[in-house]
Amino acid sequence: MSTYSQIIRDGLWHNNIVFGQLLALCPLLAVTSTATNGLGMGLASTAVLVGSNLLVSMTRSLISPKVRIPIFVLLIATLVTLVDMAMNAWLHDLHKMLGLFIPLIVTNCAILGRAEAFASRQPVLPSIVDGLMMGIGFTLALVLLGATREILGSGTLFANASLLLGSGFTGLELVLFEDYQGIVLMLLPPGGFLALGFLIVAKRLVDRRFEQRPTSMQANLIAVTDLDESSPEGNKA
Repeated sequence: MSTYSQIIRDGLWHNNIVFGQLLALCPLLAVTSTATNGLGMGLASTAVLVGSNLLVSMTRSLISPKVRIPIFVLLIATLVTLVDMAMNAWLHDLHKMLGLFIPLIVTNCAILGRAEAFASRQPVLPSIVDGLMMGIGFTLALVLLGATREILGSGTLFANASLLLGSGFTGLELVLFEDYQGIVLMLLPPGGFLALGFLIVAKRLVDRRFEQRPTSMQANLIAVTDLDESSPEGNKA
């Protein structure tokens, strides 16, 4: 069984749905013209991830391996329908903004992948944690990409959050640059590809930096050990 710390690290960073697995790029690039849209899509996807992992883990001993994929898809489709109806009822403006991409959560390979690769092989609690961490990691990627495009494109952050998500999100709305003309390209699909590419490169650079750090520390330790052995005190010892 995977440890919870490993599940958290994988979901948030190492095996992040976007930056690690490069999955769910269609909704990622389509809805992230603002950070608000990214947050809304991320929360909906997280709810489906947690629910599907829970149901698959609970029923894994009852499902025949020969029909597991159709049943997993049926469970995911049911959850997406419930999420879609709930958003239409309580977050109608956000529901209209995200449009078709809410039902298309059914086709998100990451959700079916976690059900097949993890939840169908693990107990309930680790499966819930895995779904939650993968969902949070996906939400962070959506918000980060949306924030990058929104700031560069219009000079705002979480625009219309109070209208789309509710009055409780009013404090998130920021105008960073007054009378900012903006880079229109960042609000268009090509800008999404560019921003995503730079963010993936940034993650790879951070990973490489952390991979090199233990090597450098090991080299320093070996150098110090050699110095101690070559010193007169070390020879006497």
